[in-house]
Amino acid sequence: MEQIYIIMLIALAILAITDLMVGVSNDAVNFLNSAIGSKAVSFKTIMIVASLGVAVGALYSNGMMEIARNGIFTPSMFSFNDVIIIFLAVMITDVLLLDVFNTLGLPTSTTVSVIFSLLGASVALAIYKVYVSEDGFDTLGRYINSEKATEIVYSILLSVALSFALGSLVQYVSRLIFTFHIEKRYQYVAALFGGVAMTAITFFILVKGLKSITFVPSEIKDFIKESPLTIILYSFILWTIVCQLLISVFKYSVFKFIIIVGTFGLALAFAGNDLVNFIGVPIAAYQAYEIWAAQTVGATEFMMSDLEKENLPAPFLFLAAAGVIMVYTLWTSKKAKSVIETEQNLSRQGEGNEKYNANNLSRNIVRGFMYIGNIISFILPKSLQKKLDAQFVQPEYTGKRDEQPMFDMVRASVNLIVASILISIGTSMKLPLSTTYVTFMVAMGSSFADRAWDRESAVYRVAGVFNVIGGWFVTALAAFLSSAIIAYILFIGEVFAFFAFMIVVAIFFYRSNQIHKKKVQEEEEIKKLRKEDIVTIKEMITESSSQISKVLRKTNMLYTNVIDNLGLQDLAKLKENKKALKKLEKEIDELKSNVFYFIKNLDENSVEASRFYILILGYLQDMVQSIDFITNSSHSHVNNNHKKLKFNQIRDLKTIDVQLQAILTKLEESFKTEDFTKLDDILKEKNTFLNSVESLIKKQIVRIRTTETSPKNSKLYFALLLETNDLIKSIMNLLELFKEFNQQNKK
Repeated sequence: MEQIYIIMLIALAILAITDLMVGVSNDAVNFLNSAIGSKAVSFKTIMIVASLGVAVGALYSNGMMEIARNGIFTPSMFSFNDVIIIFLAVMITDVLLLDVFNTLGLPTSTTVSVIFSLLGASVALAIYKVYVSEDGFDTLGRYINSEKATEIVYSILLSVALSFALGSLVQYVSRLIFTFHIEKRYQYVAALFGGVAMTAITFFILVKGLKSITFVPSEIKDFIKESPLTIILYSFILWTIVCQLLISVFKYSVFKFIIIVGTFGLALAFAGNDLVNFIGVPIAAYQAYEIWAAQTVGATEFMMSDLEKENLPAPFLFLAAAGVIMVYTLWTSKKAKSVIETEQNLSRQGEGNEKYNANNLSRNIVRGFMYIGNIISFILPKSLQKKLDAQFVQPEYTGKRDEQPMFDMVRASVNLIVASILISIGTSMKLPLSTTYVTFMVAMGSSFADRAWDRESAVYRVAGVFNVIGGWFVTALAAFLSSAIIAYILFIGEVFAFFAFMIVVAIFFYRSNQIHKKKVQEEEEIKKLRKEDIVTIKEMITESSSQISKVLRKTNMLYTNVIDNLGLQDLAKLKENKKALKKLEKEIDELKSNVFYFIKNLDENSVEASRFYILILGYLQDMVQSIDFITNSSHSHVNNNHKKLKFNQIRDLKTIDVQLQAILTKLEESFKTEDFTKLDDILKEKNTFLNSVESLIKKQIVRIRTTETSPKNSKLYFALLLETNDLIKSIMNLLELFKEFNQQNKK
């Protein structure tokens, strides 16, 4: 029987490695976002600094994993077998849940995930024990530390509101001081700003980062704890002098210095303190096994009261291995980049494509703030308003949009300062503030105060913030319920359930990685559409040809698939057609969103080229709208279980499809190779094709008067023919426009 527990420990070790990788992918945004978004230093430098912080934090963490061992449940009320089941359920839930969030590109709290997973598994087994022992459910409190769970929920709400408010306030004041033209006042106030910033970050490292380092003498720790004001005062004086020397002597940017040190501090604190979220549970399981193995009592009878003892440090080798895995993941994880992109997308200064769609809540909130703004504008003197607005005038960026920083170094510094201060205060007050919640909401607050959320983007940004916040609460609920269910199944199913879950986890991760890889490829394809460096008419024709070729290919494929799947009444494949349609619509929308920057970069003599490009996009949109109607109408017909189209109807539609395939295939090849010699021949086929559609409409009219008995079939059939008619007209209009423009520019 002992062998199965060894296998379970091996499984927990594998899950710990996996959890480290998915956890770092999710939490990397906490300490990388400010540095990457501001582009203060090179990406390689940022990664080296963050890696050093992670390595130091992991190596010198003391491994006091009380929260995993006894912070949520009471070990003395559970047997060794119960404890191992709880730990397995927690790790399975944690790795699956975090990987889902990473795949979606959403930052969530690893602390909340592990806390509520522990709570869910413990409650499930506690309820079972109370039930079989016939004790009253009022004894449940002896099994569970409910106070800790309440404290976590309280800290979530506190950190969300406080972080956003302070991030907004500090950023607004900082922007009034520095404006967007930093160089104007840099010489006068940067040293003081740097002194405050570095004091906050230093105190953060001392309080949050070094409190668990074993080689620091207890006297120094006591001094840090008892003399915070003294440390703050001397740190401020020292760092102000250092910053002034950087400005005057070394000519080095104070903001870069703040961002580098701040990134190191947050990375150190992340590894030193959040390590428990990833390996705390497996280490607790290993310690429980050591305690039980030294006894002769059976696993189901031996109660784990010894797990409540203090001074059970994690083995140094475990911490070193964890540090290596974390640094490796930091450099290689593609999912970490997805999570970082989400926060940067919501906080960026410039315009661009929004990741989230607006909803009624975001619209009403923005509308409410607009009303408040109007009231404030009415109250404040006009002269004061002009002075305040002047502080927020941004310099015009002349480079490529992809190379533009998401925000400047002032905002990056504020993000690091405020996050450091809040986490330091929370630690000193023994409030379990989530690093993810604090850093994310500070970033959102500072972007709001910096007027990054203007009327062009506010509804989308607010919707995105609420999506992320909603995900945090979903994390808690999903972790609790999933872990409870898994723990119960493991308890009932024993060894069989254990192996089944291991297989499920392996399959899930394989599928998850495939989905994320596909998602990344799709996003890369969309990014290729952002051609903002086109300045000549020849480049315009080449780029337009490439885009038209892609749309023609996808339209051709969609039309054929819809007709085939409609004939077969294949609802599943019609759903897949709808998904493919959404991707095509997204690509067209990306092109439309890019028009402003595209036209702006064209040379002054290319007004006609701009008009041409806009009309091309219009015809492409018309094509997509036609195929959209065809796809959705077909899906709706089958989904509503209406009668199948008759054989003759499907045959006629397939005839049209064959003709359309021939045209679209020729056109795709012409535009792909930029060989436009066949355009005239294809344009001549326009009337032939339209006459074919007209002929089929007449045939259906005859059917209705003789044999047709289904109004729904007739409605769908006419709709498909009429939209096909519109589709071919849009294609021909596009060809005529392209032919005319191409001929004009050959002269």
